[in-house]
Amino acid sequence: MTDYELAERAHAALRARGGTLAVAESLTGGLLAAALVDVPGASATFRGSVTAYATGLKASVLGVDEGLLDVHGPVHPVVAGQMAEGVRGLLGATYGLATTGVAGPEPQDGQPVGTVHLAVAGPEGTLVTSPLLSGDRATIRHGAVTAALELLVVRLAR
Repeated sequence: MTDYELAERAHAALRARGGTLAVAESLTGGLLAAALVDVPGASATFRGSVTAYATGLKASVLGVDEGLLDVHGPVHPVVAGQMAEGVRGLLGATYGLATTGVAGPEPQDGQPVGTVHLAVAGPEGTLVTSPLLSGDRATIRHGAVTAALELLVVRLAR
């Protein structure tokens, strides 16, 4: 299934629930939000996004625990969860979806290239997944978008 088809499904599921979505991105740098707004009518369910590429913004804008960032760095499953929860609250959405990871070309903070953490936060709680992706920088970033959309669609199908 393409990213466009996944985004269509996500929007349809959100509309069926009367829900809205906000996105917090790091390694995907806006690609996830772009995939979501490619779908006509996205404004009915998509509230907006925050691209918090700098580590400090994850704390100051999204509310990620500074101690967590100091100890583990920005590429950690709990960071992804807190990003999703933070953007959900910040933008007043029913669901928050977040991406963080290492796209390369070099490892970051001891994490290998391809390490990705994704999270969706909503009324049911927060779900985090950590796929290990491979390929070049662009492939990893696009793979993270696909995996994030899949995570959202699965969560909304429950």
